[in-house]
Amino acid sequence: MNTVYLDHNSTTALKPQVLQAMLPWLTATAGNATSRHVYGRNARDAVEAARKQIADCVGVQASQVVFTSGGTEANNFAIKGIAANLAPAQLLVSAIEHPCVSRPALALAWQQWQVQTLQVDANGVLDLADAEQKLATRTGLVSVMLANNETGALQPVAELAALAKAHGALCHTDAVQAFGKLEVDFCALGVSAMTISSHKIGGPVGVGALILDKRVDIAPLLHGGGQERGLRSGTENVAGIVGFAAACKLAVETLKTRSATQTSLRGQLETGLQTLGATMFGQQASRLPNTSFFAIPNIEGETLVTALDKAGFAVASGSACSSDSTEPSHVLLAMGVEADLARGAVRVSVSDSNSEAEIQGFLKALQQEVKRLKGLSAVAA
Repeated sequence: MNTVYLDHNSTTALKPQVLQAMLPWLTATAGNATSRHVYGRNARDAVEAARKQIADCVGVQASQVVFTSGGTEANNFAIKGIAANLAPAQLLVSAIEHPCVSRPALALAWQQWQVQTLQVDANGVLDLADAEQKLATRTGLVSVMLANNETGALQPVAELAALAKAHGALCHTDAVQAFGKLEVDFCALGVSAMTISSHKIGGPVGVGALILDKRVDIAPLLHGGGQERGLRSGTENVAGIVGFAAACKLAVETLKTRSATQTSLRGQLETGLQTLGATMFGQQASRLPNTSFFAIPNIEGETLVTALDKAGFAVASGSACSSDSTEPSHVLLAMGVEADLARGAVRVSVSDSNSEAEIQGFLKALQQEVKRLKGLSAVAA
């Protein structure tokens, strides 16, 4: 039985065009990009061409792109690196951030930073009034994601960045989920730093980037040979970087058609989910076109995810983004959802590789599994 993949917010398959771009750097003699010989120079040329290609995709200059091992490293680099060159002050993060933002922020509490949480409304959207009130206290850095990985809810980052600037604070955004699904322009957002990742857009795992305003003073997270202008030491992953650039270019070029397909599939999915009595989360917010987050009352999300996997459909539970957590989704709790309902959360994230037939098949399987699980509950009672 072939399993239908409906967990594209978690990771995506490598696009064939991306693999073709990477193959020469995986199969032929490849030099270290810091070496002086011809192999090293060729590798350096490939890295710099990729840097320029990625920069063009987000509206910046190539010198503003710093390569990392992925979104987690880039977010840690932004939070810790920017804070390292500022006097300790208030640090603001939203209540719905991924752990790779919230945990490094909390770690800075040991260095006299005052970490505060920005609230969201019932649809999972940042409360700008709360943010403005908290910014009245001297603040060094604010970090809020551009689109939430669970609900897909878009955040008013441009407005927040303007508020932060008016109060003398820097602003970072984790755009890992948004980039490739929305038009993302670094300058239009007005942020000081932005994180993007390769494997969310059909590129290879293990490569990402931190985009920096040239005026930002940031301390390296990794020290060593001085690669990436001394900001991120470590031998460059040439094949990964080349693949990342190819994925970025492809994502930007196909954005409109993919978005239309995903929006249509999501609409069909959510019509069916409502028929089945599902509770939808964040549905009234502006969202990513591919993301639906829901719960079937009185059925645990992990149980339903396992049942659907056996039925041939791969989806995620609300706690999937943090592998060491079995607690209810912190995103839903921040939205005011009751813990019992939050434990039932299931996320479906589609791509243009999915079909209407797969969505209908998923809804049929979901209906059958819900009926079976409720039957088991009734017998147990």
